[in-house]
Amino acid sequence: MSQEQDLLIKGHEYDGIKEFDNPLPGWWLITFYATIIFAFIYVIHYEFGGGPTLSQELEVAMKEVQAAKPAASAAPQESEEELMKKAQDPKLLAIGAEVFTGKCASCHGNELQGLIGPNLTDKYWIHGKGKITDMLTVIKAGVADKGMPPWDGILKQDEMIAVSGFILSKKGSNPANPKAPQGEPVE
Repeated sequence: MSQEQDLLIKGHEYDGIKEFDNPLPGWWLITFYATIIFAFIYVIHYEFGGGPTLSQELEVAMKEVQAAKPAASAAPQESEEELMKKAQDPKLLAIGAEVFTGKCASCHGNELQGLIGPNLTDKYWIHGKGKITDMLTVIKAGVADKGMPPWDGILKQDEMIAVSGFILSKKGSNPANPKAPQGEPVE
């Protein structure tokens, strides 16, 4: 061995293996010390300095989300008569059929006969009295306990009116293999 190598070896030898005393890279040491400093500051801030807890941060974030939501309620702003007039437009009914097929048919069936969701062609209604305003409220807000997502913000107002009109146009159509009635009968 050369004298240069002897200087690198610090007398550690085990089982014929000689240990070199190579210093750690500078970038690694800087990163290591920076994490120690960060941890110290973090503990001081959150444990002793009054930094917000996770619950407090969540509360602030939820307030921001609520503030960002539109102030409009789930109830439609137009009257039943105005909505019915819009919903009977053939162009809007075609849009309603298209949206229903793409978004709603997987749960309510292609013929609105009910699969996972209820039958929409019979006179029984779980939510509301079968009016277009009731349907718009359910479409907008969804029914979380039944697994129906809220469509407000995903569908446009005209699309929701179109779907409601399409559902009303199919009322009493008696599709094949309908789901058993659910809810209260509405005349």
